[in-house]
Amino acid sequence: MKPNKRVSAFLLAVAVATTAVAYSPKLSADTTAKQPSAVDKNPKPPQRSVQVVLVDPGDANLSASFQIAIYESLLDELNKTKKFKHVLRDGERSAGEIPDLLTLKTKVEKYTAGSETQRAVTTVSGATKLTVKSQLCTRDGQIVFERTVHGKVLFIGSNLRATHDLARNVAKSIKQSPVPE
Repeated sequence: MKPNKRVSAFLLAVAVATTAVAYSPKLSADTTAKQPSAVDKNPKPPQRSVQVVLVDPGDANLSASFQIAIYESLLDELNKTKKFKHVLRDGERSAGEIPDLLTLKTKVEKYTAGSETQRAVTTVSGATKLTVKSQLCTRDGQIVFERTVHGKVLFIGSNLRATHDLARNVAKSIKQSPVPE
């Protein structure tokens, strides 16, 4: 090797060693700082799990596709809240093994079918509206949360967009409520 290449290789090795030494205390300090202390100032309460029951159409003339769309959107939106340890589907076998399981029941109270065509043409009529009663219940049937929630699509979008709006509003109200641990 030429002298210039030797000096460059030596300087590179020194730079790597210096960087490793300089950052090693910082890395070990970071890992110890992230470990939980014996006395935590704000301990998080243990998260509960929730099982979402199939949507009850009630007296509303609601198509099966709307029921399924509400159900699937609820599963999606509840997962996004990060409030629950597990979000389970109706009928999952593992639900029987979870001691702190809550059950989300949703019953359609009112449904107004809209028209995408009317919304596109007039923008003042043709709204799709849904009103549901949502309840979170414990295993023994005690209601810990109950709200009437609305979902709608007023201007642009498909009729099924109302189901997404409804599920987002249900998840938002559950996230903001103080569900007992």
